[in-house]
Amino acid sequence: MNRVDVAIVGAGPAGISAAINCKIRNKSMILFGNGMLSDKVAKAELINNYPGLQGMSGAEFNAGLKEHLDSLEINITEEKVTQIYPMQDYFAIMTPDNQYEAKTVIMAVGVDAKRTIPGEKEFLGRGVSYCATCDGNLYRGRTIAVICEGESMEEEAEYLATLAAKTYFLPMYTKNNLPVNVEKISGQVQKIVGNDVVSGILTTEGEYRVDGVFFLKNTVSADILLPGLEAKDGHIVVDRDMATNIAGCFAAGDCTGTPYQIAKAVGEGNIALHSALKLLRN
Repeated sequence: MNRVDVAIVGAGPAGISAAINCKIRNKSMILFGNGMLSDKVAKAELINNYPGLQGMSGAEFNAGLKEHLDSLEINITEEKVTQIYPMQDYFAIMTPDNQYEAKTVIMAVGVDAKRTIPGEKEFLGRGVSYCATCDGNLYRGRTIAVICEGESMEEEAEYLATLAAKTYFLPMYTKNNLPVNVEKISGQVQKIVGNDVVSGILTTEGEYRVDGVFFLKNTVSADILLPGLEAKDGHIVVDRDMATNIAGCFAAGDCTGTPYQIAKAVGEGNIALHSALKLLRN
């Protein structure tokens, strides 16, 4: 397996800024993200606080970013990163189907506006999972709850339902196509309960006994992706070099805190990349 110099997680303005500068410096990299770039940026009606881009729409800005990436032949790997493990001298980056290795990592994952549910982080790896492909077989013939964030992930819910003996399906959106062989719960999840491992979920409709809980989300908070990463008030703690508390891991953009602005994200992406380059030189 080839080990790249830099892995960038997130294809918003911060991640793209880091990727462009990484390419210019002739370092090997992998850029994880959505091929459509930042949906948050795309929804911006006008960008009036970025020097030189007055009156540009978010969609136009994204188009310019994509054109820049294409001109440098930078590809976006559209695989969902499910876990990052710091090894002795590299990072192992897991997706549902592959494993990658990188000497340094730049987290540009944005922020997850949805709050975590009590017990969600505490039971991670002990009954809570974010990856159907990775952990589905562990619950073959058992009872699970699937908390689904959007239609695009219903296929994963259907896959889990083929493995489990019983599946409770809890959609976090209005329009949904009920997968086969599941029981839909309309109530909201309030808490994941258990002792050493998950034993059930508490909802506004009552408590349900389950062996595992799958969260099917578009984004997962950075401190869940990378265990041990220091976070405060939902943001990654960094210094002026965008370095985190984990050696070799840097962060940039909205995930490091306010203000949530494109200009800040682009600047931090640049700093994070140069900090990674300095570490690689040493």
